[in-house]
Amino acid sequence: MRYFSLKNPLVFGTVVLTITGFVSRFIGFFYRIFLSRVFGAEGMGIYQLTAPVLALTFALSAAGIQTAISKFVARETSTRDYRYSFVYLFSGLTLSLALSILCAGFVYCFSEQIAVRFLMEDRTAPLLRIIALSIPMAAVHSCINGYFYGIKKTGIPSICQLSEQLMRVGSVYVIYTLCQKRGYSPTISFAVIGLVIGECASMLVSLIAAWAHFSGKLNTSSASSNVPVHLHRALSDMLHLSIPLSANRVIINFLMSVEAVFIPAQLLRYGYAHQAALSIYGVLTGMSLPLILFPSAITGSVCVLLLPVVSEADATGNQHIVEKAIQKSVKYGFLLGSVFTLIFFLGGSFLGNLLYQNEAAGRFISVLGFLCPLMYIASTLSSILNGLGKTGLTFLYSMISLLVRLFFVFFLIPVMGINGYLLGLLASQLVQTLLCLYAVRDYGSAPGFH
Repeated sequence: MRYFSLKNPLVFGTVVLTITGFVSRFIGFFYRIFLSRVFGAEGMGIYQLTAPVLALTFALSAAGIQTAISKFVARETSTRDYRYSFVYLFSGLTLSLALSILCAGFVYCFSEQIAVRFLMEDRTAPLLRIIALSIPMAAVHSCINGYFYGIKKTGIPSICQLSEQLMRVGSVYVIYTLCQKRGYSPTISFAVIGLVIGECASMLVSLIAAWAHFSGKLNTSSASSNVPVHLHRALSDMLHLSIPLSANRVIINFLMSVEAVFIPAQLLRYGYAHQAALSIYGVLTGMSLPLILFPSAITGSVCVLLLPVVSEADATGNQHIVEKAIQKSVKYGFLLGSVFTLIFFLGGSFLGNLLYQNEAAGRFISVLGFLCPLMYIASTLSSILNGLGKTGLTFLYSMISLLVRLFFVFFLIPVMGINGYLLGLLASQLVQTLLCLYAVRDYGSAPGFH
């Protein structure tokens, strides 16, 4: 029963992150309903097209560094060596901030070219110039959150997540209300401004939390004299670990960006008008998929905390913990996913009409509900594989899954329309889940693994 006790960092952290995730997603969910009704399906499609740019810049400037910080500072929980942790946090933050500023400058200066040549939608150019301001802010709070994840203090990242969501939604609503009172017509740019305000709020909260955590502790760190860490060594360690992680994330996000950009383009080949293609893309990615992903707050929280726990268990030779983590991930992932599959399949049309007043959204929800068991199992098993040091396998599996989806995007959408992409989502997730199950077969002792 100790494994399920709230004193267990995995269980307690999962509870904190799950509650925060649900609250944040609940707010974000109704925020998307608000955006869809104010700006329409086409506006949502234009807004969603900017997501690949944000994902790529984050992958390049922060994703790998955040993971590296979590790994290097994890020892603080036992040694209380705050100087050691601070040096690694500072080196990672400096590196990430420098990269993020370069990314922000590039996106701002070449927004027109990115909009026309990469996103193939010139109306995204002004949105990209606004979004560029948020990139360094995201890097700062991501690195600090990585530090707090590493020392298993999930409360700070949770507060950052909530503050970001509240400020984003609140600011957009205030701007919209003021525009309505003055007779101005709202544009989707307001949503992007809200994104920047939300990132700013999260950054400020994380900086205050880091200052409060380290205040008065650096000069009293007893273990720091025994394990001297110089900045150049910390930077070298950070680069050694973060470069392959970042490269993997950049490749994955680039393929995901190609996927996102070419969905509307391939819908045009199928026969849709430009506005209709953007509208369908907006309904799918801005309305239906967020609802399908809403319950994954549970598995997402588990994934964040499984990596350090499994990594520690594997390093100490405690295979029982690894086996139990795999068994529970498969069992509860399947059960939880099956419940939501049933809910979305039976209630998809009702939910689409109730929440979005859109029949297409309801149809997409009914079909995409079958993703749930596959997603939950694959995401937790991928985190376990990362904890076991098999990051190359998870990268390979993600690549294969994406290539399957891209096959459907380029060859099935022109023939079947958006149904071709829905089939591609299901096929790719099935492939990734089966690959993950095959990879952990030697670790699980439960029936079905041998």
